[in-house]
Amino acid sequence: MSSLRDKAVDSVITLARRTPVTAVESTKVLGKDDLLIKWERPIRSKASSYSKSDWDTLPETLVLRQIKVTVDQPGFRVKAFHIVTTLLDSSVYPANEIADLYFQRWDVELFFRDIKTTMGMDILRCKSPEMIRKEIIVNLIAYNCIRHLMLEAAQKHDKRVRRISFKGSVQALRQWEPHLNRAQIDGKEQQRLIAILHDSIAGNIVPERPGRHEPRCVKRRPKPFQLMMLPRREMKELPHRGKYCAKRA
Repeated sequence: MSSLRDKAVDSVITLARRTPVTAVESTKVLGKDDLLIKWERPIRSKASSYSKSDWDTLPETLVLRQIKVTVDQPGFRVKAFHIVTTLLDSSVYPANEIADLYFQRWDVELFFRDIKTTMGMDILRCKSPEMIRKEIIVNLIAYNCIRHLMLEAAQKHDKRVRRISFKGSVQALRQWEPHLNRAQIDGKEQQRLIAILHDSIAGNIVPERPGRHEPRCVKRRPKPFQLMMLPRREMKELPHRGKYCAKRA
């Protein structure tokens, strides 16, 4: 957190290993379950990833803010947890807004799903390390371009970009791409088509579902086929393709 702060980057993390600071031990009480605290620099061990010189540059104490968040939505395993942040001003950054910001971290998992599943990047097709790097870079360029298009549509129609469907945006782009890439098209017609594309993207709104449970499971059942563990010329198919025989193969 200190290294990020030196780069002008604020942190909002959950308190995992440290024991929460009580109100008596805190530096200042900012509000209910909202404390200003100090972290002492721990003793460096041989297992630390920091070198001795880098460790010595870290400050002796770090002033932070500790917020206790109570979870009142059904379906959550925990009923309360603590957040530690470098956003110290409680008037500018209220505790409830920081808690809402932390709950939005699930969007990162959804963005990974967009990259891997929607864009088909879960299986890389290249073989050499150099081509795999190029494949990843090209996919990320395409992903950022689609996100930029979604941002333009959200700003034009006064929508929250978080609520626009990424998959719907990809489908709309694939639908309008042949019309935008016609050889004989002037700038005015291209701008008109882009405006219609923005309208189509902004229309794909994902409803707000707070507290929705997202189980880590596969919806589709696997096919009862044996795995290809040998080259094609050596592969022998089982006469019966039941799921039990396929697993033994």
